[in-house]
Amino acid sequence: MSLGHGDHHHHHHTYAPSGQGTVMLNIGGTIGALIIHTPATLHGHEIEVSPVGDTGHRTHAAVRARYVRSGVTFCVVIDSLAEGAYVVWQDDDTPLTQVEVRGGAVAEVTWPAHLVPGKTPVAV
Repeated sequence: MSLGHGDHHHHHHTYAPSGQGTVMLNIGGTIGALIIHTPATLHGHEIEVSPVGDTGHRTHAAVRARYVRSGVTFCVVIDSLAEGAYVVWQDDDTPLTQVEVRGGAVAEVTWPAHLVPGKTPVAV
């Protein structure tokens, strides 16, 4: 099923924190991943990305607490992205930034602390 811009088909779930060492990424060849680091206040919010020039094919994931050696970090992890440039969306209509995803690698973006995505938070 292909969803166009403005069409939302979200399954809202309760997301428990992700334990240390539990994230597995599908990357390699021409497939990469993106991590969006966020402030804790965004826990449960969904953030969308789309290929540059193809805003109708968006992928989203929820901000989750992830336990790491130094404590807790909050982020979105999106894997299985085809190599290329992606838009990170602040809300349905406003791009936040662009990021280049390389095959076999993990790109990273930091969400500005003062911005809240335009999505309804999922229960956490």
